[in-house]
Amino acid sequence: MPPHLFVAVPAPSAEENHHPTRSSLGAALSRAGSACVALMLATALAGCAVGPDYAGPPGLAMPSHWSAQPTSRRRSGTLDRWWMRLRDPLLNQLIEQAVEANPSVAKAKAVVREARATVQQTGAGLFPSVSGSASVTDNKTSAGSASTIVDTAPYTLHQASFDSSWELDLFGGTQRSIEASVRGRQSAEEDLRDSLVTLIGDVAAYYVEARGYQARIALARRTSVSQRDTEKLTRSKYEAGSGNAVDLAKATAQAASTEANVATYQAALAADIHRLGILLGRPPDGVASLMAQSAPVPAPRMPLPTGLPADLLMNRPDVASAERKLAQATAKIGAAEADRYPAVSLTGSVGTSALSAGDLAKYSSVSWSVGPSVTVPVFDAGKRLATVRIAAAQRDQAFATFHSALLTALEDVENALVSLSQERIRATKLAEAAKNYREAARLSRSLFETGSASFIDVLDAERSLYSAEDSLIQSKVSAAKDYISLAKALGGGWSDPVDISTPIIVDTNTGPHFREAAK
Repeated sequence: MPPHLFVAVPAPSAEENHHPTRSSLGAALSRAGSACVALMLATALAGCAVGPDYAGPPGLAMPSHWSAQPTSRRRSGTLDRWWMRLRDPLLNQLIEQAVEANPSVAKAKAVVREARATVQQTGAGLFPSVSGSASVTDNKTSAGSASTIVDTAPYTLHQASFDSSWELDLFGGTQRSIEASVRGRQSAEEDLRDSLVTLIGDVAAYYVEARGYQARIALARRTSVSQRDTEKLTRSKYEAGSGNAVDLAKATAQAASTEANVATYQAALAADIHRLGILLGRPPDGVASLMAQSAPVPAPRMPLPTGLPADLLMNRPDVASAERKLAQATAKIGAAEADRYPAVSLTGSVGTSALSAGDLAKYSSVSWSVGPSVTVPVFDAGKRLATVRIAAAQRDQAFATFHSALLTALEDVENALVSLSQERIRATKLAEAAKNYREAARLSRSLFETGSASFIDVLDAERSLYSAEDSLIQSKVSAAKDYISLAKALGGGWSDPVDISTPIIVDTNTGPHFREAAK
């Protein structure tokens, strides 16, 4: 440990304590005056601080508008409860339950509680610390030579004392530490909001995907029924001698191939339902009964307010959290810098001892001491300076993380805007294609029944119709998921207050008690 220079006012002697005189009282007043001078100096320097003052992140070039959305089409508004725009009551119910029970959100709440307690713990450094002690001892002493030993009568000694210390924050080191812990708490609160944004988006996305698989299962079953009817018609023609075995085999194979898709979609549907159960803090089959009844794929009707790119600094919780971590790292530089300056502390103690408890309050049995101490770093081989440089390097890392988070946020929004707009165009074209393939399948089947068309035409029309309708369902799912991705990219999420006061595990019987055997 590097050497330090200690400067302290000497405590009064035992003689002065037990036999106060004018001179001892004068000395006491002198010492008290020194303490007052130190206290006034601390008050005068209360606003003093070392290290850099955080004034926001360094200027970064932000685009004036989204490239995928002309300025004239920019929409403003709020993203609160954006999932209500999907107009699905069950989805609303699942999201509310997930917010209450999801383990990741519960962990984020605990992190916020920890951060708030850290602020309280750090703030205690601005106040004096006081401790007390008391003892009762039986004593006996012996004195004399080897041939003569005189024993004194046993006596009981009662002692009590109070000790206090107060480190003056002359250079703002404690204030910088409090500043860092407050910004750490703010970052934790943004992380909680980020976990809610992610959770709500995941629940909505898996729900939409599950409804999509239900729709694809229903389509495959309807199509396979129609294809089996075509197989029966082909078989009748074959048995009547007007068909051939190749057409019958193709009709049977196409129906079987479509039926095989049902098993694939069923497995994917089960996986989505299981994931929804986990997101809600339940076993994998926890929402299976709720999802047993099929429902349409949610289709958003209202556009999302995209705002300006600069809004991401406030709306995206991961960006806001990274910015708060940058502010926290800046404050830690000041805390490390303050450690390079002298430290001034005020210490004091009051003690009393007597042969009986009733005499403890008498002045003749009271001793006390008070005075400042100064600790000055003399030589530490550059340890404190290296600590400052470490903090500065960590601040640069925090800025790089913030910059990366901001760029990623911009990319997420641009990608979601492009994907959503293009998927809507694609869905329109697929709907048109499905409509025409449906008519083609109807006509080719009618012509085949009358012998005016070949079986290849029927087979091709039915295959194309099924593919177009299946692609349309997938496009609807993709459009809804792109809408969800855009809401997440913009930072939309839970806006209601979140109760973080209740811990996950509530301890009982924490006072003095007999410990049970460990389990």
